[in-house]
Amino acid sequence: MTNAEKSGIALEVLAGVCTTGSCPTVYRTDRNSLIVQGYVVTAADAGVDLPEGESLVEIPLDLLLDAARRAG
Repeated sequence: MTNAEKSGIALEVLAGVCTTGSCPTVYRTDRNSLIVQGYVVTAADAGVDLPEGESLVEIPLDLLLDAARRAG
């Protein structure tokens, strides 16, 4: 069981960089939202302030464009 299943969020892969292993992926949820898996970027490295509970995640631009096309 995934963490998403434990929390009650159903995920569907919308777009991914690879077909095997763990890599940047965009998921569609059953709550009409997206979850993005990518590379964590610290607020200090990005030069921004983040509120508690938020994170910065870097993904390839092509992945986001592919996800947007598939979300239609």
